Amino acid sequence: MKVFNKTKNLQVCAAAARADTFSTRLFGLIPRRSLGAEEGLWLEPCAMIHMCFMRFPIDAVFLGRDLQVLRVIENFRPWRFSPWVYGARGVLELPAGRCSGRLAQGDTLEFRG
Repeated sequence: MKVFNKTKNLQVCAAAARADTFSTRLFGLIPRRSLGAEEGLWLEPCAMIHMCFMRFPIDAVFLGRDLQVLRVIENFRPWRFSPWVYGARGVLELPAGRCSGRLAQGDTLEFRG
């Protein structure tokens, strides 16, 4: 699915997959060696993520129920744990550096397709 930043009127990601079961959320991007520039993973429900066994850094975007950006963690490196983000309903994982200039706390996203 495509992800758009409605606040800034721009596309954030052209091909986001969805992880909405226990196992798809648990393993997430762990099996991957990299993430393409236009790829992402939408974990839902999710309010905290881990980077155990990951091979590359990511940008993590924590979203509330209304898809408003609650917190952005840029260049989140392997073997780290995010804080629990109060009110988060999901996390959009993007390639490291993808959020710069595209997403900020308070922006509202839209998922299409």
